[in-house]
Amino acid sequence: MSKVLISMPDKIASRMRASIPQKQRSKVIVELIEKEIEKREKALYECAAAVEQDHELNQEMKDWDVTLQDGLNNESW
Repeated sequence: MSKVLISMPDKIASRMRASIPQKQRSKVIVELIEKEIEKREKALYECAAAVEQDHELNQEMKDWDVTLQDGLNNESW
């Protein structure tokens, strides 16, 4: 388990101390961060899936494949 030091506005820290018992704070913060990470990972996955389904973009990317090794084999050093 890692310990992490975070900064937050005084007002939020005060509200947290008033509403979340001391021994539950780490658990609550971890749960909130996990939810945020899952939300962001889902958005990233959906973006990648949309790119995969974009046939026009995929065709354009294939058109550029001919330049992948352009000039790299001609180096003499």
